[in-house]
Amino acid sequence: MLEVQFARARRVLSHGLAIVAVVVLSACADRRGGPIPYDVATFGTPDAPKVVPLEDNYRIAPLDTLSIKVFKMADLTGDYEVDLTGKISMPLIGEVQAFNITTAELDQRLTAKLGEKYLENPDVSVGIKSSTRRNVTVDGSVGKSGSYAVNGPTTLIQAIAAAGGVSENGNPRRVAIFRQIGGQRQAAAFDLTSIRRGEAPDPQVYAGDIIVVDGSATKAAQRQLLNTLPILSIFRPF
Repeated sequence: MLEVQFARARRVLSHGLAIVAVVVLSACADRRGGPIPYDVATFGTPDAPKVVPLEDNYRIAPLDTLSIKVFKMADLTGDYEVDLTGKISMPLIGEVQAFNITTAELDQRLTAKLGEKYLENPDVSVGIKSSTRRNVTVDGSVGKSGSYAVNGPTTLIQAIAAAGGVSENGNPRRVAIFRQIGGQRQAAAFDLTSIRRGEAPDPQVYAGDIIVVDGSATKAAQRQLLNTLPILSIFRPF
């Protein structure tokens, strides 16, 4: 009889501990945490982007600056900025749609237009002088991880919204931005719940930033990044 009572007591105790564990884990999933500091006032702007070759299939974006050369035609040769509608304007042929095509495709388009009425066998070359197609990466527990273009001032809330928002398993109170500053990757954590309530400012994000939302869907490598960075190394080389 005594053994039966002990067995029942053990079962009740085990059941109670399981409930407590679930409650504790649930609470941990919806609160701030980890060694990355929150609301860091000194989280600076990123380093200027390094000059790197564009991929061969790069597609022209609004506000890109193009270097266009037309052989033996100094009046047509020069730098042209793509306007917000994706067009460039050239002497003789006027406006030409350049958005979302490669430089080779624009080369062919300009060659055809110039050859229609004005030049015989025009020799055209097109290059990218400066690019504005710059991306921010959003990963972790969001609707759709990926890279998203930053074509103007963009905030953390806007960047996460572009990625489909925080997923059901995500923790909006634990979002990290990783940024290259002073030649070193640095990080700061942000609480989206506080930002949405107006209790904290919505920080600006920049091209090259990596945003990671914590949660059960966060990958092992991302979670390691969120959990193992020494707090004293944040905003210092690590």
